[in-house]
Parts: sequence; structure tokens; C-alpha cells
Amino acid sequence: MKVWSKTSKSTIMYENCKLYFENYQHCYSCVHAEPQILYKLPTRSKQEKIEDTLMCHSPIEKTLSSPSDHKPSLLALTANNWLIRLSAETGEELEKVYLSPNYKFRYLGWDVSQETFYVKSIQNKETPLARQAGITQNTVMHIAVFHVFPLEVIGIMEINKNVCIIFKNNLHVSNIPFFWSLILFKCFSLSLFFIYYFFFIQSPLLSGKTVGDAPFGIPLNIQITDCPPVLFKVSSAENSVQIGGNPWHYIYTPPRKKDEGTYHICSLEDVTVTSSGRTVKRRFQQLDDDPSQKTFRMVEYEDELDLLAIVVTNGEEGEGRAYIQLHDNQTGQLLRTIDLVETWDETNKNEVFFDKDMVVHIEQKNAKFCCHVYKLISTRS
Repeated sequence: MKVWSKTSKSTIMYENCKLYFENYQHCYSCVHAEPQILYKLPTRSKQEKIEDTLMCHSPIEKTLSSPSDHKPSLLALTANNWLIRLSAETGEELEKVYLSPNYKFRYLGWDVSQETFYVKSIQNKETPLARQAGITQNTVMHIAVFHVFPLEVIGIMEINKNVCIIFKNNLHVSNIPFFWSLILFKCFSLSLFFIYYFFFIQSPLLSGKTVGDAPFGIPLNIQITDCPPVLFKVSSAENSVQIGGNPWHYIYTPPRKKDEGTYHICSLEDVTVTSSGRTVKRRFQQLDDDPSQKTFRMVEYEDELDLLAIVVTNGEEGEGRAYIQLHDNQTGQLLRTIDLVETWDETNKNEVFFDKDMVVHIEQKNAKFCCHVYKLISTRS
């Protein structure tokens, strides 16, 4: 049943049973029958605006020095280059690190398996006006790397045009999938990926500065002067390679027509490619989809229930009716259908989250955002 709706003039975010409004200033908990306000943060200035966030949970089995390290927290990157760790339950500021006065950082990303995360700067692009004036921009971007549990600085590295030459122009710098022990770079022209061992290019922190405090921030301590050894390279038709697991594995689709719809899983041993690769085919080729009657809009996976939530519309363009089909992930069998009360406008931005007993639909209509929450209601007396 639809249990709650709320509109906002700013972007609405959902993460781990929490809804964030007013640029993460207002947090609502979704664990109750209806979402309830959990905390409100003091109003931030434009310079302190939160640019990006990550949700952070410490491992249950780990003993950490500070009790606050065990609390779920929100890692927030501000417009003035502060990385702040906030309590996910109260909004209390637990830690803060100043990144740099020289580089503008904008994006956060996880390497969950290595318990590290990275902060990427904006990409410096050479403008036509600068080229005409003979101004050369050597620096492309910067990446800061941190350990978590507890929060520790590893350092900052610079990606510049010299680095691109070192890596034989294989850097696809706009979107570098990053693993601290492994770093994966994509060739510009081919679906070819190069995997390098990243510890070869780490160097000690520079002395004489208080790392992570204003006004100095974190020094540029990771220098790439030579191309590290290429561990292996792989071609993938799906334009991506996924690395993870314990022990390490990677998943890809070979760029051959006969391999369409299959995923090859290979293990990494001592970071050496072994011959224990196996092919995994899709369990079912496709779910029932008649474009003249209905259209699949998006798919959301719920890992704890092993269910797929598929948003389906009635085939009409623009505003129409939508519903959610819940499928068994192992067989594709349709288990039940949930009708969305609100209309679904395909011309607007829509997001759907499926989390245990809850479905969240966030839509953007022009400059207004709206959040709709559905809960599984027991019909037992």
C-alpha cells in the first residue's frame, strides 16, 4: 500500500532505509509504518554544500578503537573540499578531513572489498579559447584515497597528460574504475581493459605538513613516473569488467557474437590469471514483454529476498499507469504485481528502490521532486 508522499524543491535521495531531503539536511527513517523525521542538520552555506555522499557500515566482527567507528555513518564531501563523517542516526559530526586548497573535489566512490574509498576531482578540460591563447592544461584530474574502519588517509595522486603517455594513452579518465590494490584502465578506442597492481606507484606522505588539516590538506604524495606491470588485459563486449569476491574473480563478456548473453567468470590467484574460467549463461532468455501492450522501464534487485522488481508501464508514451512486477531471481517466475497509485511520466526522471518490505518511487517533475513510499501491509487479523 502507498503509505506516504512528500515533495521537495531539491533532489531527494534514498540510501539504506533513509530518505534525504534539502541536500542531506533533513533525514527521514523508513523503518516504521510511515517514514519519520530522524534529524535535521543546521543550514549550510553555499560554500559548505554537500556535493556527494557514501553510506558507511563497519564490519560486525571488527574491534575498533573508537565506539563511534562502529556506528553507521554518512561520508559527505562538501563544496569547500572538506570530507566529513556524520552519524547516520543523529547527524552528529564524528570526523572531518580537509582535502586540498588546490584541487576541486566532486565525486565519491567505493572499493568495498578493500575497505577503501576514493574522492575524484572535477576533470580539467582544455577549452577552445585556451587553445587559441596557447594555454596548455597539463593536469587532468586528482584522486584522493582513504582507508575506512578507522578512517585513514592514504594519499592523493595526480592524473596528467604525462601519466596518459606513461600508460600509452590507455586512460579513460572520465570514469576510472578504481581498486586500491588493483587499478583498471580502459583503452579509448577498444573494449580492452588493462589491470595494474597499484602498490607499485605508492610513495610515503610528505613531511612538514599536518595532513588533513586546513589550510594545507593532504599533500600530493603518490607520483606516477613509470608504468607499473600489467597484470593482465581482457576484452569485453559489454564495455565493462567487474572485479571482486574472495578470492578475487572477474566477470566479463568476450567480444564474440556467439558469446552474447553470457558472462565469463575467471578467478585471480596471487593476482595471476588462472585457467579456472567458467561460462555462466542467463537462466532465462527474457521475461514476458509485449511492447505494444507494456514496456519494461527499469529493474531493481533485492539481494536479501533474491527478488527482481521490474517497473512496467502500459505502453503509452508520456503520462501513463505503471506497476511493479516481483519476480523470483532464480527462475524468473512472476510472484506478484504492485500497482503504483501515481501516474508515471516517461518524459520525467524516475527512480525506484526496492528494499525488503518497501518500494520507494522518486520522480522529478520540472523543478519539483516527489517521493512516494509503498509498504507491505499484513492482511492477517
